[in-house]
Amino acid sequence: MASTCEVSERSSPRQQKIRPRAEEEVDYMQRAQWLRAALLGANDGLVTVASLMMGVGSIKEDVKAMLLVGFAGLVAGACSMAIGEFVSVCTQRDIETAQMKRAIETKTTLSAIDEDEEEKKERLPNPGQAAMASALAFSVGAAMPLLAAVFIENHKVRLAVVAIVATLALLVFGVTGAILGKTSVFKSSARVVIGGWMAMALTFGLTKFIGSEAVQI
Repeated sequence: MASTCEVSERSSPRQQKIRPRAEEEVDYMQRAQWLRAALLGANDGLVTVASLMMGVGSIKEDVKAMLLVGFAGLVAGACSMAIGEFVSVCTQRDIETAQMKRAIETKTTLSAIDEDEEEKKERLPNPGQAAMASALAFSVGAAMPLLAAVFIENHKVRLAVVAIVATLALLVFGVTGAILGKTSVFKSSARVVIGGWMAMALTFGLTKFIGSEAVQI
């Protein structure tokens, strides 16, 4: 009995050290909800506004036109992202809540029901948080090419600076997402930069084509 007591006394300090670590462990599943919305919004804002500004700038050498198109894209995009994210996350939350109710009906023990319900409620997505994160991130991403274009007078240099700022911002978004999500930095940053440039190239090409056709008409 004495030896058992000694073992328990020796092991208790270890258990006390381990418990705080478990409590401080980050829930990356919960973090992924707002991180996904934030990165999606930032990438969309940056790619949309930068490509529109470069497309319009390639047709007309007017900084006011570029800034007007960029600002309109910022406002419309932020509102669209917030509403879309709110609606989609609300739908996801309703589906998960209904699934929880169906799962509870199959449980027989009250303790098991309480534990499962509390744990799953904590993991439910937050529509308001996702909408705010998406709209704010979109605005931040869209503001970068706008700020880069405001202070440059030369038209060709302005287009080049917008493209460079967009590329660097995409790289920062990819690295930030990887660090916060504890994933591969190289894969995340490469995916964001390549995907962003593909989207910008497509939007830039279509904007320039449609704009040039409209000018001829």
